[in-house]
Amino acid sequence: MTPPEDTETEPDAEREERRRLRRRRRARLKAAALGRSRGGLTCKVHLSADRRCRPLSFVVTAGQAADSPQFAAVLARVRGPVGRPRTRPGAVAADKAYSSRANRAYLRKRKVKAVIPEKADQAANRRKKGARGGRPVSHDAELYKERNSVERCINKIKDWRGLATRFDKKPESYMAGLQLRGAVIWLRSLGPAT
Repeated sequence: MTPPEDTETEPDAEREERRRLRRRRRARLKAAALGRSRGGLTCKVHLSADRRCRPLSFVVTAGQAADSPQFAAVLARVRGPVGRPRTRPGAVAADKAYSSRANRAYLRKRKVKAVIPEKADQAANRRKKGARGGRPVSHDAELYKERNSVERCINKIKDWRGLATRFDKKPESYMAGLQLRGAVIWLRSLGPAT
């Protein structure tokens, strides 16, 4: 009695079909800048804002993307309001998520003052190394108080329900909505107060 060969090839064909569908789904999610996070399929908007809560640059990534690696990409897209593009701000205030040697080196190389507090685990590791750990990181506490302008800018952007819930399926149309909302925020801040 010979074993039937159809039963052996059938599960392989089904398995390959499932793999193909998974690959297509992952590619679709990547193309849409969607990724898994605690809330399910989401995206993340990384942005910079000035002291008047006006957005300067946007970067959209998948939901599971970390904040710190996007630091240089966000700052590279900063442009000033009028005249020559301003790519070097006087100081950058960020929260502890952006406290890394790479980000501090990036700012130091461009002669920008870093107003970023040090994480507790980074401080403990530095102290554990003793003299080889380097100097403690300092930041201007008064400048750091103005970091909430980014949070207030995010709240202004989320006033548009489509941006807060991401109804747009394509990252290009979502980014266009972010740019449009940013333009409205800028126009309202430049116009006469009513």
